[in-house]
Amino acid sequence: MSARRFFGYTALTVGGAVLFFSAGTYTAQQAIALQLAENEARVASLRDEVARGILKIRQAGTDDHTFGTGGRQAEVERQPEVVAASGTTSPLVAEIKRQIQSEMGLLPVRLLRERRESFVEMNAYDNFGKSSYGTAGYLGKGYFITVKHGVVVLDENEGPETRRITSIKIKYKGKEIPAQVVDAGDANVEVHPGDWAIIKVNEHVDLPPLRLDTTYGYQFADPLFRLGNDYSKGIILSTGYVGQRTANGLVTCLTDGHPGVSGGGVLSQQGNLVGIPIGRMQGDYRFSFILPVRPEMFRKVPGVLSPDFRTATE
Repeated sequence: MSARRFFGYTALTVGGAVLFFSAGTYTAQQAIALQLAENEARVASLRDEVARGILKIRQAGTDDHTFGTGGRQAEVERQPEVVAASGTTSPLVAEIKRQIQSEMGLLPVRLLRERRESFVEMNAYDNFGKSSYGTAGYLGKGYFITVKHGVVVLDENEGPETRRITSIKIKYKGKEIPAQVVDAGDANVEVHPGDWAIIKVNEHVDLPPLRLDTTYGYQFADPLFRLGNDYSKGIILSTGYVGQRTANGLVTCLTDGHPGVSGGGVLSQQGNLVGIPIGRMQGDYRFSFILPVRPEMFRKVPGVLSPDFRTATE
């Protein structure tokens, strides 16, 4: 083969490769351009749909305006296109926030801070000079709900060395206030459906009463919010989810069960008191037992389940 023919074939091969490469690049660019155009069309369609939704909401807001008999629509103040930072949130945004909170199992921070003020640290002292700590939730009119094992010695044999609780105190504004047991369940061991107690202080306390919900369903995976006196370090928040009901009517939950939280509050997403934490699985601080609140617990708290009770105490 002559050098001239060799160089000819080589040039032909290189030219073909360049041609095919250019054609492939052009095709790829066309495909990308087409995809970008489709994306832009989708974005524009979505934008138009949102705009139509906002327009419908605004139109619905003017449906209740009256019209004159002369066939002329009454003038309606035009809504601004933007909302000032100090203005109120639109109904659409408020609804979106509510849906997100519901789906993610959230509770507004403002509401959690308010409910935290309803719980106090509680200390019990016995005849041996020892003390124990727990939590109590305020019901109003000086009444608190807590656990029985925090204020009454359970399952102790009578005798000269029998341990007894000699005084109960709650911490209020940096000082301890005496409290007395006015009612309790039938528990003789811890983690029992009768492990509840009502205590009362005679001094005036300026605390927000809790809202009760004795009909809460405890559906599987419902989010819960626990407030309690963790390790006697103050009222601390923990969150978890409903597991299942036990045979004796308790509810299992994955939320911190540290010492001191017994008698604290278990809140629903609406911020209502639906239960009290009473114990945990041995060796597992994340597997807690909750005692759902029920009407009989408040039999000696006059009118606490009445709609007017909370208003009367505020």
